Amino acid sequence: MYCRHCGKELNENADYCTSCGVSTNKGNAYCSFCGAVTNEAADVCVKCGAKLKKLNGEPKSKIVAGLLGVFLGAFGIHRFYLGYTTIGVVQLILSVLLGFFTCGVTTAIVGLWGFIEGILIICGTVITTDSDGNLLQ
Repeated sequence: MYCRHCGKELNENADYCTSCGVSTNKGNAYCSFCGAVTNEAADVCVKCGAKLKKLNGEPKSKIVAGLLGVFLGAFGIHRFYLGYTTIGVVQLILSVLLGFFTCGVTTAIVGLWGFIEGILIICGTVITTDSDGNLLQ
């Protein structure tokens, strides 16, 4: 893995570049896979063909997303926060509409689903990016 800001090689688990101090998901000057110089507007590296991730806005917090999943996961709020609106709507419909007809059984199941996702988001094992492909901070 290479720094997108300065092009130096990084450890796979690094959050910041040790050379320039910039977060590993910031910058557009270098390819994060091969370290080649890239055009800032490019979507694909011309040397290795890898898709270049671009930061669209501020990165989302994995702590916030995880806590939303733990406490409001039954309503899919954590999915809306991360930009995964389709699955957020599914969780909301399952929880509210079907929960009404099943006397809360479906709401409890979806709540458990959201709770587990929240824990896994905080641990960084399942959902590690938002809907734009930006790494959670």
